[in-house]
Amino acid sequence: MKTQQRTWTIAFGAALVLATIGFGVTANNFLLQAGTTLAMYVALAYAWNIVGGYMGYPSFGTAAFFGFGCYAGAIAQNAGAPMWLAWPAAALGGAIFSAVLGRILLGMRGHYFAIGTIAVVEVMREVSNNWEALTAGATGLNLPIVAGSPREVGMLFFFVMTAFAGFALLLTLLIARSKFGFGLRCIKQNEQAASMVGIGVLRYKVAAFVVSCALMSATGAIYASMVAFINPDDAFNILMSISVPVIVTLGGAGLVLGPLVGAVIYMVLDNFVWINFINYHSAVLGVIIIAVIYFIPQGVVREFVKRGSVLLRRDTAKAA
Repeated sequence: MKTQQRTWTIAFGAALVLATIGFGVTANNFLLQAGTTLAMYVALAYAWNIVGGYMGYPSFGTAAFFGFGCYAGAIAQNAGAPMWLAWPAAALGGAIFSAVLGRILLGMRGHYFAIGTIAVVEVMREVSNNWEALTAGATGLNLPIVAGSPREVGMLFFFVMTAFAGFALLLTLLIARSKFGFGLRCIKQNEQAASMVGIGVLRYKVAAFVVSCALMSATGAIYASMVAFINPDDAFNILMSISVPVIVTLGGAGLVLGPLVGAVIYMVLDNFVWINFINYHSAVLGVIIIAVIYFIPQGVVREFVKRGSVLLRRDTAKAA
C-alpha cells in the first residue's frame, strides 16, 4: 500500500512539474504574471502554515517579514551583490531577525500574539518610512533591472517563484512527517502537556517561527527583484497579512495540500470578482470568503476528504 501511494505521489509530482513547465513556456505575459502571483501566495501560505497551521499561533505578521526580505534583498543588490546571492542573504537576515523577535512574541498566546504580530508590521513600515539613509524612505528603492525582454524576464521569475513554492511545499511535507512536526502539533493541542512529555516548547516554537519567517523573507526578496522597485506601503501592506491566513484557512490549516488548494481558490475568486464586480471588488470578495469559511470552517481539503469518505462508506455498504 505504501509503495503504491509513493508511486502515485511521484507520478502526480512529475505531472505537476511537466504542466508547470508547459504553462511557463506557452503562456502569455498576463498569464505568466498571474501564475507568478499564485506561486508567491503559495510560498507565503506554506510559510504561514508552519506557525499558524501546525503550531496553532494566529500570526498576522506576514507583511513584516515579506517586507523585510524586500528591503534586505534590495539593499544587498544595490550594494553590488548578485541577485542569486541577495535572496538567500535576505532569508538569512529574516531568520536572524525572527530568532530575536520570536523569543519576545512567542511568550504571548492567542489574540495577544496576533496583535503583537500586527504591531510588528506597523513598526517595520514606520522604520522603513523614516530611515531614509538606508531605505530611501517613502520615495522607495530602485533595484537593478534584470536583462532581457519582458517575456524572458516574466518566464524567469515565474519559474523561480514556482520552484521556491515547490521547495516550501516539500519542506512542509518533511516537517509534517518529522518529530519536529509532531512536536508542533502537540504544542497546538496543549503546551503544558507537550512540555511534560519532554518537548522543548520554546525551542520548537522559535525554530518554527524562524523557518516560517525565513521563507517569507526569501519570497519578499524574489518579489523585489521581479518588480525592481519597492516602497514601504507596498512591502509592508497589511492586507497581505490578512490574505495569507485566509488562503490557508480556505484550503485547510495544518495540512500539506491546504495552502496550495487555498491559494488556487483565492486567486480564482479574486479574479472572478475583479472581472464581474470591479467597483465593489473588495466588499464582494470579502463576503464570498466569509461565506466559504463559515460553511466550510475546516477548509476545502478536509471537506473533500470527509465527503469522499462518506461516499466510500455508502458504496461499501451497498456492495455488502
